[in-house]
Amino acid sequence: MSEKTYLAKGGPLLDLSDQEIDELFSQALHDALGDIKGSGPALLLPPDITRFHSRAGFLTDIASRELSCTVMPALGTHMPMTNAELGRMFPKTPLDKFRVHDWRNDVVELGRLDAAWVEKATEGKVGYDFPVQVNKLLANGGFSLIVSMGQVVPHEVIGMANHAKNLLVGTGGKEAIDKSHFAGACYGMERMMGRADTPVRAMFDEGLRCFGNKLPPVLYALTVIGSRSDGSLAVRGLFVGFGRECFAKAAALAREVNVDIMDEPIHKAVVYLEPEEFRTTWLGNKAIYRTRMAMADGGELLILAPALERFGEDLGVDALIRKFGYRPGKVILEKAASEKELAENLSVAAHLIHGSSEGRFTVRYCPGPGLSRAEIESVGYEWGSLEEVLARYDVRKLSLGWNTLADGERIFFVPNPALGLWAERARFGV
Repeated sequence: MSEKTYLAKGGPLLDLSDQEIDELFSQALHDALGDIKGSGPALLLPPDITRFHSRAGFLTDIASRELSCTVMPALGTHMPMTNAELGRMFPKTPLDKFRVHDWRNDVVELGRLDAAWVEKATEGKVGYDFPVQVNKLLANGGFSLIVSMGQVVPHEVIGMANHAKNLLVGTGGKEAIDKSHFAGACYGMERMMGRADTPVRAMFDEGLRCFGNKLPPVLYALTVIGSRSDGSLAVRGLFVGFGRECFAKAAALAREVNVDIMDEPIHKAVVYLEPEEFRTTWLGNKAIYRTRMAMADGGELLILAPALERFGEDLGVDALIRKFGYRPGKVILEKAASEKELAENLSVAAHLIHGSSEGRFTVRYCPGPGLSRAEIESVGYEWGSLEEVLARYDVRKLSLGWNTLADGERIFFVPNPALGLWAERARFGV
């Protein structure tokens, strides 16, 4: 399908209502269906519960009402959603429509980008080839349309989340996930976060350019989410179309809405991880990724994680995190070069690099009963008492951004790190 944008409605102060979203998205779906002239069912690819605030659940409910469809959350390496999570995120989509993506077993390869191309794209940081992989349902499921939905927001692996990433990582296989994540880590997450055009994005775009004709037409439905003055969330943009133009427009708005450029560094940050969304450091470390460019040298990042129960979403990944820990990038790169177990799991190596402060500031995890002090400290973090920290920093009374306590202490509070990026002006390069 050629490039075509059906809907591009957005602005930093826009606040789309559910009725407006329903009407706009329904019309865009019908316009797209008219253009592809397909008669078969559609495959819907929303994110999972870890992107609950994306409003992609609402978009999925609309699409499942309008289309004959199957729904497969783009899990990537995450745990499959429970029925309770499906019901919470997709309340109007019947459970029998859902399928589970298995990143280790259910993928097909559409083709490969050669090593020379990847080396050039990453400025020489890696030199391996890259497999363009998707779940077999995308290529062989008999669908006439794929609808890929999600939020465009700053992201540690690719710069700005979504679009091609939702296919090639969200429904991708182990090799593709390993190699894309490691390429991003070697290139440098702080060089990419909050930017639409990055080496990893180029890999995904080139993969679809070369091999996307092996898939049904892919319609993208992309949201941009921002905070209202009272801290609640608003849909600031909705972009729907075939091709990359809708992503470019969404990313430009997300840069304006979701990147907070700061004129001073943060000496103490308090980040809260919602229990229903964050149960592992694999996800919870967004608290580190999204604030690291704002943290002062010698500062302290307090991560309040009441539902933390393990490190990895996948049990094999969890074991590797426990074994190697969150160490400085140089150490992990040496381990990846010398330890077969880590060399065969490069996405884990990338995650460990991303999760280290490189000794520049302290990361103090404050978990509930799911992980002990010894476990937290064994992977390289400091430990804090959740009960004591919550008594001092009452998240119910703190507001997003700077807060001054009664005794004069000044902190920066982030109620959900997945929703933005905070960066000191000098570190972001503006």
